[in-house]
Amino acid sequence: MTADSLPGAGGAAGPCVVQYDVTNPGAEPFTYTITFSLMDEQGRAMSNVEETVASVGAGKTVRRTLEHGGYPGGGVLDAGRVRILDVERVPSDEAPAPASSCPASGLRLTADQGDAAMGLRVVGLHLENCGSRTYSLEGYPVLQLLDAEHQPVDGIEILRGTDGIPMAGGDEGPPRPVTLRPGESAVSGLAWRNTTEFGAAVTVPYVRVRAEAGADPVTVAPHLDLGTTGELGVRPWRKDETGAGRGTGESGSGRPGAQGPYGMPSSS
Repeated sequence: MTADSLPGAGGAAGPCVVQYDVTNPGAEPFTYTITFSLMDEQGRAMSNVEETVASVGAGKTVRRTLEHGGYPGGGVLDAGRVRILDVERVPSDEAPAPASSCPASGLRLTADQGDAAMGLRVVGLHLENCGSRTYSLEGYPVLQLLDAEHQPVDGIEILRGTDGIPMAGGDEGPPRPVTLRPGESAVSGLAWRNTTEFGAAVTVPYVRVRAEAGADPVTVAPHLDLGTTGELGVRPWRKDETGAGRGTGESGSGRPGAQGPYGMPSSS
């Protein structure tokens, strides 16, 4: 991935247009999410910008222009002040649907930015009925852990419930039926500790999620830093009564101190 600058309307001394290329070396279309860091004149990070480039064809290169409306202080942006912090890629037919669209299934599945405190990690999974029919489910999301090359990660025990994850809290009992009318959402979540003791620490960048067995897969990128614990807890689906994620597929994590449906704080 490369970036370069072109003079903007303000001339050589004015803001520049920063363009970047995304190349897909794979054998199928991938959707890329790139996190850029915008720097000041002294090389200090001022803000981050995340952009998604959808459906880059196999062996193709596409060029995009960095949307930098959030650059602070009216500074001049050029490629020399842009750093790439992270690049995520998922198969395009498994990419989370943006809020502006609804999959053919009528269900939009997304993951939030999560919350971390004292070694405990929690990431929410959100399932929105964006279609026109009522949808019912019961139980747990079906998970497959994937490495950076989207190959299965073995040796991790996926626990039904989070009672076995220290400090994760309970799951409000066993799974129960959830009925989602159009516009309503359900929430689940992943919880783990990143304790590191003996052995090699394990990091899982991607998780392929199905709302239930047989449902269409969606690949999310929660970057599970599992340490040496070898365990990941998954909570059962519950009706999202908070209304925080309705219409967006997100958890409303921009509200500092907000509580999620399981009583865990949303990320801020």
